[in-house]
Amino acid sequence: MLLKKVVIIGPECTGKSTLCKQLAEHYNTIWCPEFAREYLLQHGKQYNYDDLLKIAMGQLALEDSLSTKVRNGLYFIDTDMYVMKVWSEVAFNNCHKWILNQIAERSYDLHLLCNVDLPWVQDELREYPDLEMRKRLYKMYKDLMINSGGKWSEVSGSHSERLQTAITFIDTVFYNNKSAIT
Repeated sequence: MLLKKVVIIGPECTGKSTLCKQLAEHYNTIWCPEFAREYLLQHGKQYNYDDLLKIAMGQLALEDSLSTKVRNGLYFIDTDMYVMKVWSEVAFNNCHKWILNQIAERSYDLHLLCNVDLPWVQDELREYPDLEMRKRLYKMYKDLMINSGGKWSEVSGSHSERLQTAITFIDTVFYNNKSAIT
């Protein structure tokens, strides 16, 4: 069975993990969580430039290790190297070449870009509560999607609206379910 990888990206607190979990449940498969959360909880939120490279490597190692457990051919991934690129450039005005090489070398079938229209929820790891900054980050992700040449869709609205948009897009692309388009 050919593995189809769907990556969920966007600024922090935009429902990426929730959407991954919902999609995995809907399609009866697994999803790959964001490695950065565990890394920062273990090492502290005072990270440096080289920590981002460790996080990127950990993300891909986790993604690869969990890919062997995928059922039904669909694999949902919370975060990819585009997220690491944006994070690195915003935090340090620079990005490790290894991360950029991974963007060029790895392939994914679809990206879902989460908009910033969900309410901000503070937690111990989140950094950018300001709506203008969140919009700026969203625009950076959207520019990357537009320029990537890959298939992608924006997801907005409530968690249930995001889920329905994602399912419709996935079904249309992978299963040619034209009737799913509303």
